[in-house]
Amino acid sequence: MKNLVQFVIACCLLLVMAPLSAHHVLGRPAYSLNEDSNTPPSMQMETQIGDYFVTYMVYPAFPRAGEPGRINLYASRVDGGEPFSGEVTFRVRDDAWFGGGEPEVLGVQAPDDNVFRQGFVFSNDGDYIIRAEFQADGEPYQLDFPLRIGQPSPVGPITVAVVVLLLVLIGANLYQRKRLQRDRIRAAHKDECSNSAGEGGAS
Repeated sequence: MKNLVQFVIACCLLLVMAPLSAHHVLGRPAYSLNEDSNTPPSMQMETQIGDYFVTYMVYPAFPRAGEPGRINLYASRVDGGEPFSGEVTFRVRDDAWFGGGEPEVLGVQAPDDNVFRQGFVFSNDGDYIIRAEFQADGEPYQLDFPLRIGQPSPVGPITVAVVVLLLVLIGANLYQRKRLQRDRIRAAHKDECSNSAGEGGAS
């Protein structure tokens, strides 16, 4: 029983923990304005993927369903800073615990002043994963990052995991109590049978 509870706790912790990436990601609030935007981005992230430093920004600060937004991406080589000059494919899928459906292509963009700009309009609020893909020197590069459209749900994965953990612990406690009650009834029944057999033999 103890092993079962430990197993459930471990599973819940795995669900709660964000997936770790092999890339070194530095997240920070971004208050600087883009050259063609009058609103700050919702995020600005920098990461190293293989031989490239990649910077991306998402506009506006609070993307909403039905309203246009934009992703700006810049990639440059680690060993010299030469900007990537090929094409970048942007895809999107639902950010679901299990699966998330087939990715949908947002667009294929060529560099515009060394920046890859991809517009988007989502019809529904929700959590999404944006993937930027490109090839350089015959090697594929992929970068995934989350995108929230609309207000976040008040019930997040941590809340769900805590509720599930509490329900499992309560269920395990009730099961343990019932088993103890059954053991006590069996023990009492055995004692009665032993006493009855002893009285029968004495008579």
